[in-house]
Amino acid sequence: MTESRKSQVKEINISHEMKTSFLDYAMSVIVSRALPDVRDGLKPVHRRILYAMNDLGMTADKAYKKSARIVGEVIGKYHPHGDSAVYETMVRMAQDFNYRYMLIDGHGNFGSVDGDAAAAMRYTEARMSKIAMEIIRDINKNTIDYKDNYDGSEREPVVLPARFPNLLVNGAAGIAVGMATNIPPHQLGEVIDGVLELSKNPDITIDELMETVKGPDFPTSGQILGRSGIRKAYQTGRGSIIIRAKVEIEEKANGRQTIIVNEIPYQVNKAKLIEKIAELVRDKKIDGITDLRDESDRNGMRIVIEVRRDANANVLLNNLFKQTALQTSFGINMLALVNGHPKVLNLKEILHHYLEHQKVVIRRRTQFELDKAEARAHILEGLRIALDHLDEVIALIRSSRTTDIAKEGLMTQFSLSEKQAQAILDMRLQRLTGLEREKIEDEYNELVTLIAELKAILADDEKVLQIIREELMEVKERFNDVRRTEIVAGGYEMIEDEDLIPEENIVISLTHNGYIKRLPASTYRAQKRGGRGIQGMSTNEDDFVEQLLTTSTHNTILFFTNKGKVYRTKGYEIPEFSRTAKGIPIINLLEIDKGEWINAMISVDEFSDDAYLFFTTKQGISKRSPLSSFSHIRKGGLIAVNLREGDELISVKNTDGTKDIIIGTKKGMLIRFHEQDVRSMGRTATGVKGITLDEDDEVVGMEILEDGYDVLVVTKNGYGKRTPKAEYRIQSRGGKGLRTTTITEKTGFVMSIKTVTGEEDIMIITASGVIIRMATDGISQFGRYAQGVRLIRLGDEENVSTIAVVEKEDEKDFDEEELEGTEAPEVTSDSEENQE
Repeated sequence: MTESRKSQVKEINISHEMKTSFLDYAMSVIVSRALPDVRDGLKPVHRRILYAMNDLGMTADKAYKKSARIVGEVIGKYHPHGDSAVYETMVRMAQDFNYRYMLIDGHGNFGSVDGDAAAAMRYTEARMSKIAMEIIRDINKNTIDYKDNYDGSEREPVVLPARFPNLLVNGAAGIAVGMATNIPPHQLGEVIDGVLELSKNPDITIDELMETVKGPDFPTSGQILGRSGIRKAYQTGRGSIIIRAKVEIEEKANGRQTIIVNEIPYQVNKAKLIEKIAELVRDKKIDGITDLRDESDRNGMRIVIEVRRDANANVLLNNLFKQTALQTSFGINMLALVNGHPKVLNLKEILHHYLEHQKVVIRRRTQFELDKAEARAHILEGLRIALDHLDEVIALIRSSRTTDIAKEGLMTQFSLSEKQAQAILDMRLQRLTGLEREKIEDEYNELVTLIAELKAILADDEKVLQIIREELMEVKERFNDVRRTEIVAGGYEMIEDEDLIPEENIVISLTHNGYIKRLPASTYRAQKRGGRGIQGMSTNEDDFVEQLLTTSTHNTILFFTNKGKVYRTKGYEIPEFSRTAKGIPIINLLEIDKGEWINAMISVDEFSDDAYLFFTTKQGISKRSPLSSFSHIRKGGLIAVNLREGDELISVKNTDGTKDIIIGTKKGMLIRFHEQDVRSMGRTATGVKGITLDEDDEVVGMEILEDGYDVLVVTKNGYGKRTPKAEYRIQSRGGKGLRTTTITEKTGFVMSIKTVTGEEDIMIITASGVIIRMATDGISQFGRYAQGVRLIRLGDEENVSTIAVVEKEDEKDFDEEELEGTEAPEVTSDSEENQE
């Protein structure tokens, strides 16, 4: 390398250069591309588009011009970036589903809410909208500053006058380097009212401002759930709101229901939304939809969802809200440039900066008009002097050899300025008539009055504020419309109006594979012991009914899973199906994780402070926790009990803190102890040992044993018995317990234990889905060592899946088919002595 070349090489620190260069790049993106200015609510590209269109004369009262012409003007003079960036920005400004108040009046195909792209810029035409004229208004009256463009060949505005608070009215979204902004659009009248209130009371609070600025107002309408997210965003500049589609449920004459979607959340692609719903139906993640149509037209949006006759439209709608973009969240981040620096602003700060900008605009405009009026008055003063000395002026001009000599003579003889003298020389002879002289006098007097008024405005801040108020009211009167987005109470949850739901007793059934449904409790009629039963549910070959719960439509149902989590819903939110229908997947109702299933359902009328939940796991661990700990459960569920490795939650019961607990195992052991032996623990505690298990034994049930109750034992092969409470003495928690039945190959292992009085019915469910209902007083009492009687006649390789205790129903007459197979009790016992 030559010496001259070496002298041109400059050594630098690479880390320092990277840091400096990246910071320069980041600031360029932040200030010159991605973030809006708090004063006019525009990013540079938006500002340049409007300014270029104004320069080209493409105003709202002129004809449309080709979009390509506008784009070429913008990138050629002000925005040295790709033409697609400019055109896409321009397209968004013309879309009524993106901008609350469109700034571009587009002519041609500018895209759709289905995600269709706009036509090429050579095909579309555009001009400024009427409201955009208010943003550019008074720009030629020295109201704003200018700066050099990218190559110094042109001048462009630093900010536009913006005669309405565009930052809030149309919102803004942008991603810079290390920061982003996402400001939702608002209703014009509400925001202007907020500025007016602030101008009258600078000490106004944000809560008081929210009485006028209700919340975001999206161009696609919809509903905002709750006000807490809005309040947080307005107070801190950051927050999150939930937007939900506006839907109606129509009932047809044939009893079928139809869900009609008339409005969707902001920035949701309608075509993709419909595609997502169809995908969920195809993958059986949502059950109950028979048809899906898009009937939208130029008159408005209309998505039609046909609901199956036996499906619950409200529950189906809840699942659609949960799994599709019919309900979305909008993260508010009100970041904007203040004096060239990015800052997160609350509602009052945004309105304050806009108001301060308007004060500057009004003062500069007033000063411009004052300067113009004074300049004209100065000329008119000279003309008045000339008219008062008309003969001398004419004589001086006639005697002057050149214009410069005449001008100098006028300035010297009549003490005139150069501008006044030039105006006299330029005056036409017709101005010498009497009528013209009167016009000059009238104009001068009007200017004197105007100058006094303009000076008074500049000297009084209150007069400036009054002008701002009047002009804002003028904009409001011209462009205000009704609010589109409805703000409803309820936050994340739907409004539950139980008064509209009839209260009735129901039976909730849940299958092994997780299908759930509800039925009126009267669906199942009582039969004699030993009957064949009726078909209670149609299931798949590898599925069977596992749990039944008798409750009310108005009760809260707590669902406890094998993994120790708890979920909740209302009885009426569980869809009602026919007796033979299999129901809907539980995952459509609850947000259950993969590999998790329901092991206990608890019905709760109210979450009382003196009530408890008693837990028992497969490994014999027990825990007691206050019921009130479970009153507020998120949609995603909560931890109800911390489980040891390999353990599962088996049973959960409601107690009052004074009961006796029994725990039974599959090998026929049972322990009875006082509930107080297990102290009250927190919701996430693990618990203590309730029963000590033999090898290969496990807990199959836990119940509360009260006076007047017997212990009902049912085995896998359909044998059962009642054993009096007196046969089970109270032991200490953690023991091995007593023998409760004799296990043989004929009876099979214990499937379930229950406590009964003889005044209720039980439902026995087989693995094939057959259900038999019988009165418990028809089941004989036997000692602890007896095997019991056959309760249900089972087919080959069939066994009992579960049993449930339900309210007693009066015995009715049954047809012969239902009574077929009734047989006398078969009593067996074990003669061997067993050690306790």
